[in-house]
Amino acid sequence: MDQKELRQWEARCTQEEPPRCQAACPLHLDARGLCTALAEGRVDAAWATACRTLPLPGVMARICDAPCRAACLRSGLGGAVEMGALERFLARAATRTPPVRPLPARGKAVLVLGDGLAGLACAWDLARKGYAVTLAARDPGRALLARHGDELPEAALAEALAALERMGVALRTGADPSPALAAREDDPHALPEGVDAVFADPETLSPQALGLGEPDALTLGTTRLGLFAASLPAGGAAGAPPSPALLAALGRRAANSIERFTQGASLTAGREREGAFDSRLSTDLDGVAPAPPTPLPAQGADAAWARAEAARCLRCECMQCVRRCAYLEHYKGYPKTYARQIYNNASIVMGMRQANTMLNSCMICGLCETVCPEDFDMGGLCLTARRDMVERGKMPPSAHEFALDDMAQACGPDCALARHAPGQDASAFAFFPGCQLPASDPGAVERAYALARASLPGPTGLLLRCCGAPAHWAGREALLAQAGEALRADWLALGRPELVVACPTCVLTLRRVLPEARIGTLWAALAGPGAPAPGAASGAALAVHDPCASRHDPAQRQAVRELLHRLGRTTVEPALTGEYTECCGFGGLLDAANPALGAQVAARRARAAQEDFVTSCAMCRDMLARAGKRALHLLDLLAPGEEPDPAARPAPGHSARRENRVRLREGLLRGLWAEEPGPRPAHEALALTIAPEAARAMQDRRILTTDLQKVILHARETGRALVDAATGRHLASLRPGPVTYWVEYEPDGAGGFLVHKAWSHRMQIMGGPA
Repeated sequence: MDQKELRQWEARCTQEEPPRCQAACPLHLDARGLCTALAEGRVDAAWATACRTLPLPGVMARICDAPCRAACLRSGLGGAVEMGALERFLARAATRTPPVRPLPARGKAVLVLGDGLAGLACAWDLARKGYAVTLAARDPGRALLARHGDELPEAALAEALAALERMGVALRTGADPSPALAAREDDPHALPEGVDAVFADPETLSPQALGLGEPDALTLGTTRLGLFAASLPAGGAAGAPPSPALLAALGRRAANSIERFTQGASLTAGREREGAFDSRLSTDLDGVAPAPPTPLPAQGADAAWARAEAARCLRCECMQCVRRCAYLEHYKGYPKTYARQIYNNASIVMGMRQANTMLNSCMICGLCETVCPEDFDMGGLCLTARRDMVERGKMPPSAHEFALDDMAQACGPDCALARHAPGQDASAFAFFPGCQLPASDPGAVERAYALARASLPGPTGLLLRCCGAPAHWAGREALLAQAGEALRADWLALGRPELVVACPTCVLTLRRVLPEARIGTLWAALAGPGAPAPGAASGAALAVHDPCASRHDPAQRQAVRELLHRLGRTTVEPALTGEYTECCGFGGLLDAANPALGAQVAARRARAAQEDFVTSCAMCRDMLARAGKRALHLLDLLAPGEEPDPAARPAPGHSARRENRVRLREGLLRGLWAEEPGPRPAHEALALTIAPEAARAMQDRRILTTDLQKVILHARETGRALVDAATGRHLASLRPGPVTYWVEYEPDGAGGFLVHKAWSHRMQIMGGPA
């Protein structure tokens, strides 16, 4: 990812966009921050928020006409927040006004001409920026008192003028400011002596009165270089005075133009959001209850009223993806911040463990993109980063090694199988169960294959192997292509049959790696017209868990519900379902890269419904079961086995999953094709009894029974083992690949071995024994 791509990713996340009220305010007052502080009773903090933005805050807060109210999202839910009244309350109730600290002097002098609010605001902003400002006016602010006398005490205006003087503004009052702009005989276009720029307040000196054409609407520049002016903005109604907020914003616009002019910078660049604009921020209002404005007490606004009214603010933000995604919530940020972290990790630190874990923990499930108004795909960003790190050799092998080894086993000679149906020499269809259903419940695969052969309108072969999804999730495109070619070879050997798939993830992956094949789901085939009705079933209502791989496949989701309906089962939908479904915690190899977070995600999904879950994904079913949730695979209903309560079936451990795949292939070869599988490796003949504590450690550390068998066999053959004379326990190790395995064990007296402890590490002592 380069800087340009980073900017494109960042621009799609709108969380840092201002709320609509702040964008609609010509001065961009942070109404959200103000209301947050005020709702908590922090009056001075709320006032400080206003003072950071408003020019002459003691004046503006009292006379503001609150144009933000028209943009307030609360408008349609009881009525807009009464921001004008809240500002007036703060101006009266605050006990401390933050001091204004102007920037160091810039050595530039500016003349502001006029009595109006725009001139006062311009002088205020320029003084804060370090300019030497002279304000020439007959009676500064007198028109404000005439228009807003009910809200604006003379004392408040006097304090604002005193504050201007404390900031260094020279007040030249009591005289007509017009002669200051009289044209010089030697240079009619020159500014007054010793002045670098001039602003003419529109309430005092209109462009027409100055003999100038209409100033530029964006810059307020005129035909007289360095002179900035403006036409008076129209009032809200016939004869109504101009908006105070718009007048103050005119003064701020003039101050910004003068700053650019005196610095020799562009007067136009980057000013699209000066003044009111439309914010891109999207706020989800689902579940927000209407709340009318807080009744104003008879004696006027008090602290209790202000606190209650400020609490009506919705604190507008997006965060829709973060609220729905356990991964984004866990890392306590939003996509724009993650994009920067991922860029820094890849481009600067070249792979830092914490950042690697973060980008490898994304489930790549598509939920964030679905809920995001701007379609920000965090999964796509993480996947791109994974591929980039793999290509540059920066991805730690340990991140996905176990999952990729699991994929290799599922595609290896002990598990993979491609056969026509027994007694057939051609296949119109081929049943593709994927690699996780055989690992989870090999008996279900046998029953499902029998169901497919009986239901599909043509000879149906069998294709056992992994689709390659782990390689895709790991960002290893070369490995994915290799898996795709092996799969294509098996498919071609079967005569290009239509693939009938029982795994939603496999459906997505097969369409990616085998685009020329016809690919359908077992569920659509069984629910389609002419398909035999499934056997009758009954029972309590079931919550349907849609695998995230079926998020954008409504036909697949509907087929699952149709089959459940035919079975007579009542179904309920979790809070997040269908295209908004949550991942189970396995997707994107989360469970491999960050098992603790994977368990949290699974537990969160398990809490989404009180009823037992039913799903069409074996891995989803096992992740939910691992979280302690009763869960069924759809095949438990369509092709039930002998289990009295399949919803209580525990999820197999890592060793059992691999063994299940091997036993499935062996059983199918013997039972359907009368073939004897090849011999098993010698180490698998060792009988091990594993102590419960060791079994838990093996599951957590992803140590397989076969790993321990290899260690013990190697120790027996080489004699390389330590023996504790007191206990008779043996300690041995072996490094068959990048990982060293250690086992503490003892003979069990019956030809096998009792394993007490097992652990592993990737560290290797250089120069020591292999």
